[in-house]
Amino acid sequence: MSAKIMIVEDETAIQKLITINMEQAGYTAVCVTNAEEAMQSINDALPDLILLDWMLPNMSGIDFARILRNDARTRLIPIIMLTARADESDKIRGLEIGADDYVTKPFSPRELIARVKAVLRRRAPETLNEIIEIDGLVFDPVKHRIAVGNDEVELGPTEYRLLYFLMAHTERVYSRSQLLDRVWGDHVFVEERTVDVHIRRLRKALEKVGKDGLIKTVRGAGYRFSADIDADRDD
Repeated sequence: MSAKIMIVEDETAIQKLITINMEQAGYTAVCVTNAEEAMQSINDALPDLILLDWMLPNMSGIDFARILRNDARTRLIPIIMLTARADESDKIRGLEIGADDYVTKPFSPRELIARVKAVLRRRAPETLNEIIEIDGLVFDPVKHRIAVGNDEVELGPTEYRLLYFLMAHTERVYSRSQLLDRVWGDHVFVEERTVDVHIRRLRKALEKVGKDGLIKTVRGAGYRFSADIDADRDD
């Protein structure tokens, strides 16, 4: 589940530098040189994070970020602004339009990677391939292993992605449509009730290790993953 990082940068040398370092860090890099190319790529598939240069041809990065934040489909994509503008007022402006972080040029590639990882951990932790353990249930995405002690849980590919997403966002409530977008992909058109089918399969698999109660149904809202054993759960 390597995170896809979109790099919107018109300076070739900087674009190559960022791309090499992102790929060495285990991310998938998608490179474009302006806002128009970026939107075309986003229309095909959403990235997990955007590294967005402020000074772009035709449309500035700040204006493009504003467009992304005003669109329901793209408003949750994490954005890190890249710019030579170091004034505090510029930084505040970037953060006020919804950027998650602000990195000034010249920057250290190691620092940029650390910033990317920090934003992903906060906004999209399921992309980091880190082990998650909740109430004895251990999810190891590198070994592709889910277990409670020595008892392994066998899941299909969709249930696997669904569980990892829910565990990475514990205690947060997600509607069926949100789960479809985040787990199935926003270009996959299936009925919302499909989510219910996979939740039932996931619970059945977790029931074998006594952990089916971790997935809660929130009436009228959706589902959440919670270690609170006293929370209500509807099948």
